[in-house]
Amino acid sequence: MHELPLADVVVLLIYLGGVVGFGCWFVRYSRNAEGFMAAGRSMPGWAVGLSIFGTYVSSISFLALPGKAYAANWNAFVFSLSLPVAAVIAVRYFVPFYRRSGEISAYHHLEHRFGAWARLYAVICYLLTQLARMGTIMYLVALALAPLTGWEVWLIVLITGALVTLYTLLGGIEAVIWTDVVQSVVLTAGALVCVGVLLVGMPEGPGQIFRIAGEHHKLSLGSFGSSVSESTFWVVLVYGLVINLQNFGIDQSYVQRYIAAKDDRAAAGSVWLGALLYLPVSAMFFFIGTALFAFYTAQPDLLPASVDAAAKPDSVFPHFIVSQLPTGMTGLLVAAIFAAAMSSVDSSLNCSATLFLQDVYKRYVRRGREVTDRESMRVLYLTTVIWGALGTGTALAMMQVKSALDAWWQLSGIFSGGMLGLFLLGRISRRAKNPAAVTSVICGVLVILWMTLSLSPRWPESLQRLRSPMHSFMIIVVGTLVILLVGLLVSRFRGRPLSRTPGVR
Repeated sequence: MHELPLADVVVLLIYLGGVVGFGCWFVRYSRNAEGFMAAGRSMPGWAVGLSIFGTYVSSISFLALPGKAYAANWNAFVFSLSLPVAAVIAVRYFVPFYRRSGEISAYHHLEHRFGAWARLYAVICYLLTQLARMGTIMYLVALALAPLTGWEVWLIVLITGALVTLYTLLGGIEAVIWTDVVQSVVLTAGALVCVGVLLVGMPEGPGQIFRIAGEHHKLSLGSFGSSVSESTFWVVLVYGLVINLQNFGIDQSYVQRYIAAKDDRAAAGSVWLGALLYLPVSAMFFFIGTALFAFYTAQPDLLPASVDAAAKPDSVFPHFIVSQLPTGMTGLLVAAIFAAAMSSVDSSLNCSATLFLQDVYKRYVRRGREVTDRESMRVLYLTTVIWGALGTGTALAMMQVKSALDAWWQLSGIFSGGMLGLFLLGRISRRAKNPAAVTSVICGVLVILWMTLSLSPRWPESLQRLRSPMHSFMIIVVGTLVILLVGLLVSRFRGRPLSRTPGVR
């Protein structure tokens, strides 16, 4: 068991108390539903952009990316390379669409386009995806802190979940955005500290990192072959493009930020800031993983047997933080890890509560009847607490996985259910009507289920010939394409051009 020196404890407590207090301070701006969900639609673009960046750089990036680079190479970095392309499309098409509609819910327009089922389908997919995301994030932060504090992983998960739920509950989306600004700065500073310590900590100087990495092919971006059964450069690139288009195009966590921005220019600028910041920062996290491999290859005695790097590569970086950083810096890094976790979980909580109110409670419980602001706030508060508890429970279940990054990528690909395909179908084809949408979603979901189940180790030996030949990253790619293409095909034979619906462009 490790014990934090007093200086590190002070740094950590100051940070935690400061962030929670700062987030709770915004309670005076979130006493009505509009303030809680959209911050009065007055947020500056740079703050929204840093909030988007903070959502990307969660503990998934802070711990899992170094773990991935340590265990393998930079293949997963290809995901980040797709971000600029996705940002171009988002600024040109997605942001203006949502800003014109003015709806807080990202899925409200789907009901006008295809019917109530489409809206509910997207909401369920989003909520399941956020459960997986929150669980992965809180598990990783607990994994990092457990060897440092000597506390049990489950206890740290409970503490993290409670703290984030508290300030999100009180401060609403404005607390989410402004605390994300602070946390983005802290986590980037923490990563820079680690890079500096690794560079000066090599026995033969910084150049030894690149020499060892080159000898072990640690800087490879993966195979450039045409296989779709492996995580080649092209498979990860296509996967990243679809995921990032889905994030910018139909993810409530991003759409709600577009609406919170003070004007169209601020909303578009926030996308560019978040995307372009993440590219170099994610590269820094991969470099940390590569440098860790070189550091412990050159000095193997510094990595004890208790750290099972082969089975749990995500645990190497936390061990480095515990054992190699000077007093005071460890507290900063622990604060940065908390920052990475909080900056994503708070967004998931607020946006999930918003969706429940807008798309479930008002639509199905109150059935279109007027909902008072006081009633809306009760629903938002209750849903935030419930979703915080469910996310914490998912984090406890994550304790059984080997690589949190792989688990997150697979779960997000499954739960997202090809939502992007349905959204694109509605935007691309004016002929597509409800029959085309229903048919395409059924086909897409069946394909997603087949690919997911056939890649499972529990797939029967007798059905090996029916096993999907593709890598699991291709599940969401294929699911999206099936929904879009089947919808276009059905609408071509069944539909006529759809007249414009007022308010939907």
